[in-house]
Amino acid sequence: MNILVDTCVWSAALRRDSVRESREIQCLRAALQDGDGVFVTGLILQELLQGFSAPKSRDRILKAFAPLPIIIPERKDHVDAAALKIRLRQNGAQAGTIDVLLAQLCLRHGLSLLTSDADFAHMARFIPLRLA
Repeated sequence: MNILVDTCVWSAALRRDSVRESREIQCLRAALQDGDGVFVTGLILQELLQGFSAPKSRDRILKAFAPLPIIIPERKDHVDAAALKIRLRQNGAQAGTIDVLLAQLCLRHGLSLLTSDADFAHMARFIPLRLA
């Protein structure tokens, strides 16, 4: 299974103070160990780096992300994400700009989204977003 891993999952997986390992973290670890396709975007990398201020954390994040393919949004992704946002709004579902772009990237690249953010489950009721 090829997955795009959301910031919230990476953040939880990289924190050393996590008491229990969630289903999402277990799924991420399994995907990395099994050699499944684990993808990220520059936005996710940026959000992680902004959330961890210590230089050691920065280095650890950069090292962890080095082998992972980064999906770069194209102009059409932004156009299609805007259409998705309108579709969601017409169905009474609110979604943030970045979240809709991540959903669009999953749709275009045939990826499942690994996230613990319940907003995506709500979005998936109205668009063909697959959640891991």
